[in-house]
Amino acid sequence: MYFRYNKLTIIILNPKAYPLADATLTKTILDLVQQASSYSHHNVNIREKYFFFFLFIVMAADAEPLEIILHLPLLCEDKNVPYVFVRSKQALGRACGVSRPVIATSVTIKEGSQLKPQIQSVQMAIERLLV
Repeated sequence: MYFRYNKLTIIILNPKAYPLADATLTKTILDLVQQASSYSHHNVNIREKYFFFFLFIVMAADAEPLEIILHLPLLCEDKNVPYVFVRSKQALGRACGVSRPVIATSVTIKEGSQLKPQIQSVQMAIERLLV
């Protein structure tokens, strides 16, 4: 839901989008997703059979309707995969390296990756939000 007031757009996010990353964590997550996309460590096509590969899942809180991705947190909890919501699907799309909005993506890791320490620190930060 969007309201426009005096050249300022106010986005009212759905309270079902929990846990929502704060501004600092959102920037860190989007930077990591952008780096992971250049190393092919992310996946926009999320399927249940691949959940054991995922280190964490990032979803957009402004997806309309939000119900199209609300099954993912349940799957994440079943498979013990951390998940987090970020505010903007446009920003998530840019971080994934595509020109369209993205409402969900996952981050994976390959053996010997240079991003392993950064991915693990973000994963721990997301897990702290879920507690």
